[in-house]
Amino acid sequence: MTEKITITRFDSQFEKQWDEFVNSSNNGTIFHLRRFLNYHPPGRFIDSSLIFQKKNQWLAVFPAAERMIDGKKMLISHPGASYGGWASEKPLTLQNTENIANALVNYAKNHKFDAICITFPPKTYSKSSSDYADFMLHNLGFRYKKREISSVLKLEKTAEQTHKKFSASCLRAVRKAQKHDVEIRKSDDYATYFEILKNNLSARHNVAPTHSLKEMEKLATLFPEKIHLFGAFWKQKMIAGVVMFDASPQVTLAFYISHDQNYQELRQVNLLFHSIVEWAVAKQFKFLDFGIFTVNGEPNRGLAKFKESFGADGIFRDTLEKTL
Repeated sequence: MTEKITITRFDSQFEKQWDEFVNSSNNGTIFHLRRFLNYHPPGRFIDSSLIFQKKNQWLAVFPAAERMIDGKKMLISHPGASYGGWASEKPLTLQNTENIANALVNYAKNHKFDAICITFPPKTYSKSSSDYADFMLHNLGFRYKKREISSVLKLEKTAEQTHKKFSASCLRAVRKAQKHDVEIRKSDDYATYFEILKNNLSARHNVAPTHSLKEMEKLATLFPEKIHLFGAFWKQKMIAGVVMFDASPQVTLAFYISHDQNYQELRQVNLLFHSIVEWAVAKQFKFLDFGIFTVNGEPNRGLAKFKESFGADGIFRDTLEKTL
């Protein structure tokens, strides 16, 4: 039996309730929070985030935006976040999932959208994993626009057990960095790190970082408990860094990984993740997400091999789309 689902478009009066809902949800992430989405300057996006209710109770929230793409008015997962999809307070039943999916399609049609595009987090981000959303959306005519692969390491009960998943060559690299007295510690020196990141991305991929230094520093200030910069230092000089986002209660995400290529023979990145595993296990995370190694479905095989050397496996990060 289909139960009535009502949809309310988000506005600022719901901000506190929205974030409380996400923080207590089954599958919400840092990228679902208004506190995260609000770091973007006004006017960058047309926010079209939605609140799904049943019997006046919040059932799910969907961070979204309106965007014109190829002449089409699109309702999309918020482009100011790595992924989105709807977050629900508890695992949704099949019926509630179907009701939400139908309500979303009807809302988009009624508001003259030409298409809907949703990017979900990998399943490992949910307290209780479910494929109901994929199933129901597919039944409604959604199709995979792209399927990226994220490298995810399952963390064992101890760091020692997790380190055993590292390849032999990775462990040799860790020992080499230790032998050369590379030191790993948390840092607030985003400026030095950003220069390393900017130079590395330019030299290797001819691209710029997604965030500016100012944005990165702002996010770190907004989320001191969830965003951490780990630096590798040699003779007191930062030679590599990883920015970790505590993306959900289960998962910490390596958002940016970068090193100074002049010192890569020291194998500082291997030691960085050796230390980050120790920290993540102590914080009782279940997974360490190294991020995607694909771009529009095309794999960077060298990057995949590097992440696999830490024992990571490939998990889908899917984007589904429906033309209305």
